[in-house]
Amino acid sequence: MAILLALCSSLAYGLSDFVGGLVSRRTSPWPVATLGQLSSTACVLVVALTVHGDPTRSDFLWAALAGVGSGLGTGFLYRGLASGRMGVVSPISAVGAAVVPVLAGALGGERVSLVVWLGILCALPGIWLVASTPEDDISRSEDPLRSRARATFAEGVADGVLSGLGFGLLFAALGQVPASAGLLPLALAQAVSVPAVIALAMALRAPWVPRGRPVRWALLTGPLGGAATLSFLLATHRGYLTVAGVLAALYPASTVLLAASFLREHVHRAQGVGLGLCAVAVTLVAVG
Repeated sequence: MAILLALCSSLAYGLSDFVGGLVSRRTSPWPVATLGQLSSTACVLVVALTVHGDPTRSDFLWAALAGVGSGLGTGFLYRGLASGRMGVVSPISAVGAAVVPVLAGALGGERVSLVVWLGILCALPGIWLVASTPEDDISRSEDPLRSRARATFAEGVADGVLSGLGFGLLFAALGQVPASAGLLPLALAQAVSVPAVIALAMALRAPWVPRGRPVRWALLTGPLGGAATLSFLLATHRGYLTVAGVLAALYPASTVLLAASFLREHVHRAQGVGLGLCAVAVTLVAVG
């Protein structure tokens, strides 16, 4: 049951990221993230009020930390998806989202096998290859565009890494909330993610107030993101944080598939190998 819940979380995250990425390309990513997190908070709160629980102060503190991670992860992911390619930003984000809860689970006493560590080692060259820009593409571009292409790609990679760390913090902190706490801590985590996104946008001097018709589509990411986080929390209640974190981090599979099918994004050979290594990494961590 824990594996099924974690896979459902992965699917919902992937769909949410695809929709959020598309909307972010039509407007600024920060209003999209803000509105999406607000929508997700409302959806989770409605469900949380129907579930009995006995949360402690510690549970709420872990939830608040998870909310900060969620806000940072979502903000940087949407910024990366808006300026970079979904097939690159999303997998890099996923590797960080997988590694952080694995380390948290190990430090928390979960037994991490050699297979899991092999998976983590596979992730390192995977990130390198996914983040590489083929020289032939660069050489075919004109000099004024070449530096800009490199800069845009590098920014996308950075956003993917920062997003992965944010989501990894979300998974690791949320995994500390027990089933007895109910769902109010989860609602708090979603609520905290909103000011976290706004604070990050203000620090980067980016507009975050939702305006215009395109940004309204961000409301669709709320139910998807809320369902994903709820499924992940339930998965940690029924299994190891290590396994749930890695399986939830498979979300780029659906995002990349949708991007290739509807946006016709091309994946180069080296990047394809990198994506394969990332897939091997999360698989090894899951089975380990």
